[in-house]
Amino acid sequence: MIETIVLDIGETITCDDRYWNSWADWLGIPRHTLSALVGAVVAQGRDNADAVRLARPDVDLAAEYRAREAAGRGEFLDESDLYDDVRPALTRLRELGARVVVAGNQTRRAGELLRGLDLSADLIVTSGEWGVAKPDPAFFERVLEVAQAAPDATVYVGDHPANDLYPAKAGGLRAAHIRRGPWGHLWADDPAIVAAADWRIDSLTQLTEILAG
Repeated sequence: MIETIVLDIGETITCDDRYWNSWADWLGIPRHTLSALVGAVVAQGRDNADAVRLARPDVDLAAEYRAREAAGRGEFLDESDLYDDVRPALTRLRELGARVVVAGNQTRRAGELLRGLDLSADLIVTSGEWGVAKPDPAFFERVLEVAQAAPDATVYVGDHPANDLYPAKAGGLRAAHIRRGPWGHLWADDPAIVAAADWRIDSLTQLTEILAG
């Protein structure tokens, strides 16, 4: 019986278009160029920040992040960044009695912004707030702490095989891989994903079926 659903953030509940476009605009990189580079590093299994480093090899991302914040052009999230199925799915999951947690690799500021959207979730937390990021096993240990359920009664939902699916399974959790965003689409039908995932979904609304079944 599934008791807790834990959702990744980027390309699971939020679309990353604004994120990448804002970095392209800030650094003076054509949006299409940065988007293509993101696709390239995804296909190579590299860190997505490498896309920026390919376009600007001398970039100091931490320094640029601080400069953006100081200039009033820092992180921002609003309703338009949420995928359309997020609110109905989360609301229905809680109506069915599930504990709903949002936990992913994001900054402290992203956590504040997400909590400001008043999502139907019992907890929203980020790696920046925890001080540990996926795929570190310690991240999934924290997930289990806040899930308040046994590992086999907890489902982690994410798009990224290396950051979400495999480490969640290694930590004893159940895992649902969502076909969403570049990572989710690229590896959706990979035999390793098919073998590892407890469920493969195209929409968060399908989580209600998992909970009921």
